[in-house]
Amino acid sequence: MTEGPDPYLIPHHLGRVLGPNWEIETEGTRLRIRHAHRGSAFTPARRPLPWGEFLALIEEAYAAQGVRRAECLPLRWGQDTDLVVSAVQALDPLLKGGHDLTHRQGFLPQPVVRFTGRRDARGRLLDGFLTSFVNVSHVSPISGVKEYAEAFDCWLSVLSRVGLHARHVTLSGDLRVWHRREVSGVTLRFHYAGVGLGDIVLLWNANDPRRMAVDLGSGLERLAWARTRRPWPELIHDKFAHHADTDVLDAVRTATLILGHGIAPASRGAGAAVRRLTRSIPTGTAPFGLSSLCRAYHRHWETFTPMRVGWPQVTTLLEREVSRGHVAVPQARIEGPQGVGTKRQNAARSSVHG
Repeated sequence: MTEGPDPYLIPHHLGRVLGPNWEIETEGTRLRIRHAHRGSAFTPARRPLPWGEFLALIEEAYAAQGVRRAECLPLRWGQDTDLVVSAVQALDPLLKGGHDLTHRQGFLPQPVVRFTGRRDARGRLLDGFLTSFVNVSHVSPISGVKEYAEAFDCWLSVLSRVGLHARHVTLSGDLRVWHRREVSGVTLRFHYAGVGLGDIVLLWNANDPRRMAVDLGSGLERLAWARTRRPWPELIHDKFAHHADTDVLDAVRTATLILGHGIAPASRGAGAAVRRLTRSIPTGTAPFGLSSLCRAYHRHWETFTPMRVGWPQVTTLLEREVSRGHVAVPQARIEGPQGVGTKRQNAARSSVHG
């Protein structure tokens, strides 16, 4: 394993790009960066933005700084994970293979599926967590720590464009390097007025540290939540939040994404995720129909990526699976690898994403 970049250069470069209004504190390997005017009052936005409009603002803010939007990865991954669990998987050839190429780079708003969301003692998803969400990321090869710092400064401009002001942002974490198989890195996490939004990760191939990249990621849903502080169930499920259990809604929402991508229910592989999800949907629901939910969620996901299967067929497939009443399904490799992909799963640990 070859020695990688010096993580202790991170505070230095962040201090240079952020300027004098930011306070940088270090204690051993711990780092915390806060704005000097962080005590100013935070006022949530009055008007929630439609998802398409919200995404367009982020895309425009990135484009203004020369970061172009990339096409979504296919939801069916079939490599370290059966389904895409993080936009960082776009960097696999560079970081895991040590090759001078990537699947995608730039601004990548990637729908992902993760079964690692935090839950309460009864097993219900906590506010801020979902089984499927849009992983809003800036993924790109870089040549050094300076570009890593510049990526965070770029992100602050994006946040400002959508009404999230830098003075309420905190960046913190540990400068110790972690190692996972072919990949090493350093992770710092950012919060906005107390809400965990995501992280920025300096990554490199352990055997060839010249293959270096930055992965800055958040969740579109969490960004909207931080912006308005609207109740989480209403933000995600709109009017349906008042008429159905939110875990059931989460299951239908995620199943619609998977089925809409042409992934059929199955006992193994990517399709096993659908059958795992149907265990959360009461079998008695199917006779009353799921069309209203599937239609709404299908329309939502089409905002971010083309759907190969129309909502009527998605509804039929899902209702058929729910009617079958699966009670025991093999849990295939859906959770995520013990590799670079796990990094963003661990971000669900305390931030993203929702």
